[in-house]
Amino acid sequence: MGGAVVDDGPPGVKAPDGGWGWAVLAGCFIITGFSYAFPKAVSVFFKELIGEFDVGYSDTAWISSILLAMLYGTGPLCSVLVNRFGCRPVMMVGGLFASLGMILASFSTSIIHIYLSAGVITGLGLALNFQPSLIMLNRYFNVKRPLANGLAAAGSPVALCCLSPLGQFLQYQYGWRGGFLILGGILLNCCVCGALMRPLLPDKKHQAAEQPKDTHSKRKLLDFSVFRDRGFVIYTLAASIMVLGLFVPPVFVVNYAKNLGYEDTKSALLLTILGFVDMFARPASGLITGMKWARPRSVYLLCFAIVFNGCTDIIGSQASNYPGLVVFCIFFGISYGMVGALQFEVLMAIVGTEKFPSAIGLVLLVEAIAVLIGPPGAGHLLDATRQYMYIFLLAGCEVILSAFVLTLGNFLCIRRKQNERKTTKSTEEEGLSQEGQRDQDNKEEANGQAGEMIILKELGNEDNTQL
Repeated sequence: MGGAVVDDGPPGVKAPDGGWGWAVLAGCFIITGFSYAFPKAVSVFFKELIGEFDVGYSDTAWISSILLAMLYGTGPLCSVLVNRFGCRPVMMVGGLFASLGMILASFSTSIIHIYLSAGVITGLGLALNFQPSLIMLNRYFNVKRPLANGLAAAGSPVALCCLSPLGQFLQYQYGWRGGFLILGGILLNCCVCGALMRPLLPDKKHQAAEQPKDTHSKRKLLDFSVFRDRGFVIYTLAASIMVLGLFVPPVFVVNYAKNLGYEDTKSALLLTILGFVDMFARPASGLITGMKWARPRSVYLLCFAIVFNGCTDIIGSQASNYPGLVVFCIFFGISYGMVGALQFEVLMAIVGTEKFPSAIGLVLLVEAIAVLIGPPGAGHLLDATRQYMYIFLLAGCEVILSAFVLTLGNFLCIRRKQNERKTTKSTEEEGLSQEGQRDQDNKEEANGQAGEMIILKELGNEDNTQL
């Protein structure tokens, strides 16, 4: 999951699909882990924050929502910064912001302070790392891009497996304040990952050729023309509906187990199980999607993954004991990993490579609104009903609705648009073929006329000789 960053790679430089790209992939793996796992891992502190500040579930859920909203909604800001300063400096400054936010949160005296520090500042820092890291990853990989994206996306469940029990341990040993302080120090590793993002440089020939071109051209930070694309509008609508419920179960599953009477450590283990399954689902989905038979059908694979995820939520809402929640986390991890690995590949298939940087930023900007509503809305429902079953049912219905929108839109608009592209391409190729044939005929005619002139000239020379 990125932003509206259009810091294009240098022209004439081919993606190496390896080499230093593996170091970039490692950095992107860690950044993705912090970005997506952190809002979920923080949920292990919610029970203590509720007691500390005398607030409800919906109030603490805002912490995760603000983190995710900042991650999703700061695309335009990241665009300006990356185009002005480059990916590496932006990521290193972002690492400092991410760390600073958690350190300040450890001194909070109200829940509002945590919203501003852990939510806004740390969220902004993670966004300044996550979006440029995706840009660098896609510069270094082309043929192996689905696999690289799948491996990078696996950073989220790996970090979740580590951060959730770590947060529980830190809470027991040092309290939530000490835990926030130590987590702030851990986030400084984002600066190290930023240092790995070495830019690809063009050779001297292409560099000299592009310098005059750049002086007369002005880049667009965001290409809003993608909203004229029917497929993009449908995908954006479906994705926005999906994220209303997609992040709800991971945020609330730990407290669900605590509510059933299980101890804190055992409850936190559920996120570890979910993350462990997700860890293998993402690269496996990326590997499958990269196959020749599967890549053209990636939209259908994504729709299946979304429906699978929604059905898992609905069935999981009936869990009444710990084994039931374990089974839920296993199947949720599989479906969640599939969605995470496929969503950006499908977006690129819909809008094309050229418009992808702007498209991904605008999608995430719209999704930020839904992310900001989803978990707090579920928290309000929980405060009103005191039943976790209802919020899981609501999340499942929202996710399934998004799959219905995407599937219906695919049949009505996206497939038709792709067919139009193929028809246009065939027409262009046919036109080029006819034009080439005309050029060939003209060339042959010209050669024939030239030949006649030579023959006539030779005949004239012979006549003169005879005279």
